[in-house]
Amino acid sequence: MVRIGLLEDDEDQSRLIELWLEEAGIRCQSWSSGWQFVRAMPDQGFDMLILDWMVPDMSGIEVLRWVRRNLDWSLPIIFATARDQEGDIVEALSAGADDYMVKPIKQHELIARVSAVARRAGLGVEKDGEVSLDPYRVDLKTREVYKNDELLVLTKREFELAAYLFENHGRVLSRAQLLREVWGLNDTVNTRTVDTHMSRVRAKLGLTPEEGWRLSSVYHYGYRLEQLQS
Repeated sequence: MVRIGLLEDDEDQSRLIELWLEEAGIRCQSWSSGWQFVRAMPDQGFDMLILDWMVPDMSGIEVLRWVRRNLDWSLPIIFATARDQEGDIVEALSAGADDYMVKPIKQHELIARVSAVARRAGLGVEKDGEVSLDPYRVDLKTREVYKNDELLVLTKREFELAAYLFENHGRVLSRAQLLREVWGLNDTVNTRTVDTHMSRVRAKLGLTPEEGWRLSSVYHYGYRLEQLQS
């Protein structure tokens, strides 16, 4: 399920957007302050952001620039704001926004734009499909991983972790995000189970530079699976 972080300081508007997204099967969590949003974001593992421009402490455009400068994500970002001048739209898109909506926001347009941006970003991968990244093939229907067409023996949890890593390769994934999405645990749980399983998956899959891959830890944060340039 796609998870969206919403920056919106109008409480009624925020609740309405959350309701519309949840009715569409999209999880949404909101903040009213730009600075609080930025502080919370690295631990949340959002798939997409929706930003208002004029919010307290740190404007939406400042949040956008901070994300593009500091977070190693190709994170889709949509603006939803009352600022409707052409210069504002050009500024946001030039700074890295993926789409721009002018208030008042309409329900069906919001869902359509979110869905379109999600498709372009490859979010919401169907679980009966397949992820093929040389030399690996992850069959999401049979829950099997192959390397050079050889079946690898993984436990249920190791498969789920490997599949999540390949689906999100290139992105930095926090331990809290992995605990929530792979284990279904509260992200406040203090456990080293992520690190233990990462070591096993790295060894069993042979995720090494020689194979064109690197599974690296990000200090005090989480992990990133990278496909190296040949």
